[in-house]
Amino acid sequence: MQLIQYETAAGQRRVGIVDADRVTTIADTSTVRELALAAIHAGRGLAAEAEARGMADGIESLDALLAAGRVLPPLDHDDPAHCLITGTGLTHTGSADTRNAMHQAGQSQPDPDKLTDSMKVFNWGLEGGRPAPGQPGVQPEWFYKGDGRIVARPGGELPAPEFGKDLGEEPEIAGLYVVDDDGTPWRVGYALGNETSDHVTERENYLYLAHSKLRYCSFGPVLLTGELPQKVEGTSRIWRDGKVLWEKPFLSGEAHMCHSLENLEYHHFKYQQFLGAGDVHVHFFGTATLSFADNISTRAGDVFEIESPIFGASLRNTVGAARPALAPGAVRVLD
Repeated sequence: MQLIQYETAAGQRRVGIVDADRVTTIADTSTVRELALAAIHAGRGLAAEAEARGMADGIESLDALLAAGRVLPPLDHDDPAHCLITGTGLTHTGSADTRNAMHQAGQSQPDPDKLTDSMKVFNWGLEGGRPAPGQPGVQPEWFYKGDGRIVARPGGELPAPEFGKDLGEEPEIAGLYVVDDDGTPWRVGYALGNETSDHVTERENYLYLAHSKLRYCSFGPVLLTGELPQKVEGTSRIWRDGKVLWEKPFLSGEAHMCHSLENLEYHHFKYQQFLGAGDVHVHFFGTATLSFADNISTRAGDVFEIESPIFGASLRNTVGAARPALAPGAVRVLD
């Protein structure tokens, strides 16, 4: 089942079930989070909860909703501080080459025979990232991006900070979760995601990776319930002035990963601070495909597009103009 969150022409929130371009609205439901928590409390799945609520009158067009800018991220929280955006990297079998080259380039005298820390972590994943079910494997790279305030809606703008040196796409699958009243995380589904990063900053020194990840992101437009197929194939492209500037296929799913999804989820939710009742989590699972590796530098007005047949509608976002940052010395002292 595919779900979306959208706004009516009057600005009211709705949840719809997507079938190609056809959107059927679930009755008396404003958010996917509400739907998921109700299903958990009732001891049934999302489809059964939707069926129990019934469908509202009228059919919407997904293409028309996207064109009107009325599609929201497919999972959120009414308090954005309780929607945590995180991710993991070096999880895909082709991801280490790009990262290793990036970090070698950041060294004044790179030694091609010496493994970078990126390659070490990647190799650990190959060796121990797919443990037996119910067992912990080696922990992956992990990073924090922000909270719900840094999420752009599908079709929306991804603002770039004025101090940024790059705004590069990262086509990924994101896991979407809610935490129940007992502190148990539940995976609601998956979505296409664009986990944008500043790869120039990261290339300067891999210890700057944490800085490079503090950028806006987007995911959606649809949420796919159930299990993710073992193989996910898609395309990532960048449009400039109405023409394709860059395009490459990307691969995801466990068949193309050195970590199991269970292992990635465990090493995120093992931390007690991520088990707050009612919280929403969006966790990006990594990628092996970057336009930055092909020396592409984006600019304001460029459009990222990420698509996969498994998810239906593509995720499109525009690179926004740089926003003013807080000036040095602007922090006030409260006497």
